[in-house]
Amino acid sequence: MKNIIKILFICYGNICRSPMAEFILKDLTAKRGISDQFHIESAATSNEEIGNQIYPPAKAELARHGIGTKRETDYGMSEKTARRIRRSDYEEYDYLIGMENFNIRSMLQEFGDDSQNKIHRLLDFTDRPGDIADPWYTRRFDITYQEIVRGCEALLQSLLG
Repeated sequence: MKNIIKILFICYGNICRSPMAEFILKDLTAKRGISDQFHIESAATSNEEIGNQIYPPAKAELARHGIGTKRETDYGMSEKTARRIRRSDYEEYDYLIGMENFNIRSMLQEFGDDSQNKIHRLLDFTDRPGDIADPWYTRRFDITYQEIVRGCEALLQSLLG
């Protein structure tokens, strides 16, 4: 039996970027017929949004691209609520992927260190590493979507070879 790759996307509130990444990657793996090879979730570094659903403009941007518009593209989105990272996530997941350096610093505070090299920024898998700006502030959910797709495609390419 093949090992399942466990990925946890992480941002500040878990209502915009990290759930967008979660459902974009779930969609990409489903379209490739390889979703059974992955366990993909998302979480927050803060407590501010715990229990809240995906921010409506983030959900609307996903819907513009067909994600979450039908039962077969929901991927659990309708039940998704924000949760905070837990110390146990470090052992549970193979990849802990933040959206920006601020997320990375918060993860290191929670997990202590990264001795197993599991912590990464999403865009560091691309040829243009960097932070993904928070659309809560920029209001540019379209740009966030494009950057996350680019990061998820590069992540998949690095994982699948």
